[in-house]
Amino acid sequence: MSRVSERLPALFVGHGSPTNALETNGYTRAWRQLGGSLPRPRAILAVSAHWYTRGSFVTANLEPPTIHDFGGFPQPLYAVRYPAAGSPTLATRVAELLAPLDVRQATDWGLDHGTWSVLVHTYPEADIPVVQLSIDGTQPPSFHLAVGRKLAALREEGVLVFGSGGIVHNLARLAREGASASPAWAREFDDWVRDRARAADAEALVDFASQGEAARLSVPTPEHYLPLLYVIGTQQPGEEISFPVSGFDLGSLSMTSLVVGARA
Repeated sequence: MSRVSERLPALFVGHGSPTNALETNGYTRAWRQLGGSLPRPRAILAVSAHWYTRGSFVTANLEPPTIHDFGGFPQPLYAVRYPAAGSPTLATRVAELLAPLDVRQATDWGLDHGTWSVLVHTYPEADIPVVQLSIDGTQPPSFHLAVGRKLAALREEGVLVFGSGGIVHNLARLAREGASASPAWAREFDDWVRDRARAADAEALVDFASQGEAARLSVPTPEHYLPLLYVIGTQQPGEEISFPVSGFDLGSLSMTSLVVGARA
C-alpha cells in the first residue's frame, strides 16, 4: 500500500453492550462524531475482543459477513448487517508487516459485534473496507504491544488501526435492577490506564496486573483489554492521546475511547 500525505490517528473504543448498535445515546453520538472529525481512512484494520484465537489470523474475505456472536438480545439486533467490503490486499499487507509471525488468512470469519456495533455509528455508510486481525490468546500482553508497533506503518498508508474492547469489562459485576454507579475499583483502574496512556508509559500498560485487586476485577479475562495495547503500540514519539468518550455502562463496562495522534 502506498503512503499518504497525512498520518492517520489510531482509535480504541470501549464498545459496551451490543445493543449500542441500535441505540442513540451519548456514546453512540460520540462515535458518530468521531467518524466525521477524524481523517477519512482508505481502509480499517480492526482488532476486536471477540475474535480471540490460538494463533494469528486475518480476514481475507472480499465480502465479510456480519457475525452475531451473542445470545439473548432483542431480535432487531440480529437483523443488523454491516456490509463493508473486505480487502485481501490489506490482509496480505498485515501479514507482511508482522513477518516472521505466521499470520494465516481466514475466510471463515467476518465482522463480529466488537467491530460492527461501533462502525454502524462511526461509518454508517459501510463504504470503507474492513479487515479484522485476531488476538492470539496464547501470547502475553507484551506480544500484543509489539504487534501494534509493527502495525504503526499502516497509519502512514491511510489505514485506521481500530481496537474495540473495554478497559474495564467484568460481566459478573454488572449493575443490577437499574443501578448504574461504577464501583471504586473500576474507576481506579480506568483512571490509572488513562494516566499511563497520557504519559506514553506503554510498558506500564503491558504490566497492568501490577495494579492488584483493581486490575483483577477490571480485567478478569484479557480479551477486552488487549485491543488497547495494539492501538497504544502505534503511538509515535511526540504524539498526544485524547479521550473523546468516557463513562461506564451498567457499572462495570468502561466506555472509555482513546485516540492516538489526533485531538478529538
